[in-house]
Amino acid sequence: MKKTNSIPTATALVTPTGSGTNDIRGIKPPVLIADGWMTLLVTAGILALIALAVWLSIRRHRRPVQMPSPVLVPPHIRAKQRLEQALGLLSDPRLFCIAVSDTTRLYLEERFSLQAPDRTTEEFLQELQHSEHLLPDQKMTLVQFLERCDLVKFARLEPTESELRILYAVAERLIDETSPVANAAQTASTPPTPAP
Repeated sequence: MKKTNSIPTATALVTPTGSGTNDIRGIKPPVLIADGWMTLLVTAGILALIALAVWLSIRRHRRPVQMPSPVLVPPHIRAKQRLEQALGLLSDPRLFCIAVSDTTRLYLEERFSLQAPDRTTEEFLQELQHSEHLLPDQKMTLVQFLERCDLVKFARLEPTESELRILYAVAERLIDETSPVANAAQTASTPPTPAP
């Protein structure tokens, strides 16, 4: 007997029933692949759009940190607070007079832009004579107040506690009389002068 090699043919693999288990499909057409540079440009463009979207999102959602604005305390209020602190120095007349006179000078600088703290008492009083911010009796009171404080600070005058309290009251009254609140009340209470 002779052996024959039988090779199955393609038709033998295909079943006539069309069950699809051994079905051979036809060849699909080739898929076109874009040029390498075109793929690179499209990819770079997509990445750029994503980066731009992320940046815009972060920028839109980022809120600027708003620092609370410092509360501006008017000069007359700050001066009154410093004067109250100076009351704790009544036992030391020199330190008390330094605190009270410095508070008054600083108030006048902040309120009227007078260069009080940077000058000697004589220089400041000369500038004060040319100033129109204070009334003549206020200028006279300030002269006496600063001279009295200088006697305690530099000449080692030892005033009593009641004299120190008088200096405190003078400084407080000067601040009260020249504060913007006092000026507004004085302007409101003064009747307007009729025009001729």
